[in-house]
Amino acid sequence: MAAPLVSDALWAIIEPLIPPEPPKPKGGRPRLDDRAALTGILFVLRTGIPWELLPVEMGCGSGMTCWRRLHEWHRAGVWERLHRVLLDRLGYANAINWDRAAVDSASVPGKKGGEETGPNPTDRGKPGSKRHILVDANGIPLALRISPANRHDSKLLEALVDAVPAIRQCAGRPRRRPAKLHADKGYDFAHCRQALRQRAIIPRIARRGVESSERLGRHRWVVERTLAWFARFRRIAVRYERRADIFTAFHHIAASLICWRFVQRWFC
Repeated sequence: MAAPLVSDALWAIIEPLIPPEPPKPKGGRPRLDDRAALTGILFVLRTGIPWELLPVEMGCGSGMTCWRRLHEWHRAGVWERLHRVLLDRLGYANAINWDRAAVDSASVPGKKGGEETGPNPTDRGKPGSKRHILVDANGIPLALRISPANRHDSKLLEALVDAVPAIRQCAGRPRRRPAKLHADKGYDFAHCRQALRQRAIIPRIARRGVESSERLGRHRWVVERTLAWFARFRRIAVRYERRADIFTAFHHIAASLICWRFVQRWFC
């Protein structure tokens, strides 16, 4: 038998984060179980299947019910809190390597357009979005942002660094700044280096016209690997969502599932 999409251990972490059930209208239809709705959401995220084709045999209700629950929980901040809770667990176990971090982005085609899309200069001007991520030296996603495909990577650097939450440590105060940050030539600007130094981060940015583009770098490969992990979730490999909040919600869930793999590695 295949492993359930929502294991008991993962559900024990997510359940306290879900807001209480709203009062039911008198004589209304019973509300779908939260765990069943989450199973449907994860199935759509992993397989990329349209909401309306969600298999009835899974017992997850209709696709629209799962979509509404995804939106409801995103508005309540469930997915961002889940990501932070898992990062706190990893930080408390000293699983996050703060010696160095890496940042990069990947373009995602968005044929339907929508919020936070723009003409992709690397795809003949077709509409698309970008996922920007910052990872530690192990590839753990610490922060993410979504932008139009025509937004330059350097313009998201400060917002991405500031998006790293204060992560709990086994000793001392919570931490949110790596010692060094590695980036490719897309971030080779004076204002990027200055922004990092203002935050007490040593910039390690490849220089245009000096360093070869053929080598990825000893420390930047981890962010490329994490971007590949994101692309395995087929619902976000191509952007099907017109709404930016739903697309962002799926990314926070994907980041949480990647962190959950690291949690299982360190605690199991």
